[in-house]
Amino acid sequence: MRLLKWILKAAVFFALFAFALNNQQDATVHLAFGRQWRAPMTLIVLAAFALGMVVGVLGMLPSWWARRGQMTPTPPAAPAPPAPPALAGQAPVTPPDGI
Repeated sequence: MRLLKWILKAAVFFALFAFALNNQQDATVHLAFGRQWRAPMTLIVLAAFALGMVVGVLGMLPSWWARRGQMTPTPPAAPAPPAPPALAGQAPVTPPDGI
């Protein structure tokens, strides 16, 4: 199973590496107010992916904070009740070995 995971990871890496090698030409991103950004296509795709991750994390923050507020610490365990005092003239009862 470990070998299969490594093979899958290597396949994804080489596919992305081949994508990067095949898309080295410059691309232009047209921004607001007539601005342009010229960069290799691979860099533009990487920037779009990173921006998507940031937007996704920022979108999930409110629900994470709400869940964090709902979590309450567990109260400490109640102490064990004290053992009953031994009756006069009787030896205290001890459990047999192994229990």
